[in-house]
Amino acid sequence: MRILRSLLLAFGLAFTVLPAVSAQNDVVLWLTAEGAVTPAMSVYIQRGLQEAQARGAELVVLQLNTPGGQVSIMEDIVRALRASPVPVVVYVAPRGAMAGSAGTVITLAGHLAAMAPETAIGAASPVGPQGEDLEQTLEAKTKEILKAMARSLAEGRPAQAIRLIESTIDEARAVTAAEALHAGMVDIVAADRADLLRQLDGRQVTTAAGSVALRTQGAAVDEVPHTIVEQLLQLLTNPNIVFLLLAVGAQAVLIELSSPGGWVSGFVGVICLALAFYGMGILSVNWFGLVFIVTAFVLFLLDIKAPTHGALTVAGLGSFIAGALVLFNSPGTPEVQHVSVPLVVGTALVTAAVFFAAVTAAVRAHRRPVLTGRGSLVGQRGEVRTALTPRGLIQTEGELWSAELTDPAEQAAPGEWVEVTGTRGLQLLVRKAQHGFIQKEHPADK
Repeated sequence: MRILRSLLLAFGLAFTVLPAVSAQNDVVLWLTAEGAVTPAMSVYIQRGLQEAQARGAELVVLQLNTPGGQVSIMEDIVRALRASPVPVVVYVAPRGAMAGSAGTVITLAGHLAAMAPETAIGAASPVGPQGEDLEQTLEAKTKEILKAMARSLAEGRPAQAIRLIESTIDEARAVTAAEALHAGMVDIVAADRADLLRQLDGRQVTTAAGSVALRTQGAAVDEVPHTIVEQLLQLLTNPNIVFLLLAVGAQAVLIELSSPGGWVSGFVGVICLALAFYGMGILSVNWFGLVFIVTAFVLFLLDIKAPTHGALTVAGLGSFIAGALVLFNSPGTPEVQHVSVPLVVGTALVTAAVFFAAVTAAVRAHRRPVLTGRGSLVGQRGEVRTALTPRGLIQTEGELWSAELTDPAEQAAPGEWVEVTGTRGLQLLVRKAQHGFIQKEHPADK
């Protein structure tokens, strides 16, 4: 995972146009980090900090809105923020935003912490990779480590703030912006960007490069956009997107396996599955759900081959829905990582409909009479050209065929009509046509 984040950071920097290193004072770089704490967020923040240092920016504002994420990634972000020689203000915004779980520690890691009104911070109790509660001993160790880290980041804050910070970890407590400001957990409550910069002007902060007095009044604000790669990877933290990639990828691969020879569907399927598994590696999922999803597609395929006429497709539909809900919506999984139930049901119905259409087409093809070759002549009428005694020649469908009467005791004179009952090698087996029998209108009947 660390190697992946390093490669992403290098890729992002390669596509970032950095202005000349000549210092340009009174410039504030504005970073916006939303969604789960993921490798893509870490890469974006580190790239923004490097750009700020290269440009000699006055300040970096990290606007944060996150429900939390992996502790290891949080630690990388905290180290980057604390090592920045450019002052960093973590601003929980806009209204309605939150700095939950790992976001609480990231907020404290800024040289100054700010929040917008109607925002929240806290609920930083650690959980397992699937969102489950930790075993008692492991939970105690993890909480103590997080509290020690939080206390070190909150040095110089009031004792009340330290107690509040520890309660967010011990008791999963969350507080409002006003409560956090009153306790001294954050430094500023600002309504918007202009209000934040106004309140920051003249404040003294201590960074890795020493003490700095902020000059933000009238400073130019430059936003740092996300690269395409960062946007894509951040998109993969959306469980609905990950679920759709999984469903589309599985169907595409099965289409390739059922009719090999092409490459487009197989290539698309592999790409979609790779992206889906990357997203599931970030999200808190219950991998047991994949068993139900795989079972569903096996049932879909079997229904095409077996004469169940849709029964296995219905069973596969139920298995698919159950698998998706187990995968993403198991108890303990964070609410923000739940997949939409209507989306799951709708996708399952579409998938089942596709396979049911394939089953219907297969059944119809099986029942359809043979249209080419000798087999297509069975049931057709023919006119005797040379006497069948019992072998001779007949004309049917505009062609002359060698024919033999199935009843050796019968004979057919030229001009009589016979009916094809089967084939033997290149020879047709026929019987004398019954009076009034019409399988296919013959020109002589008109």
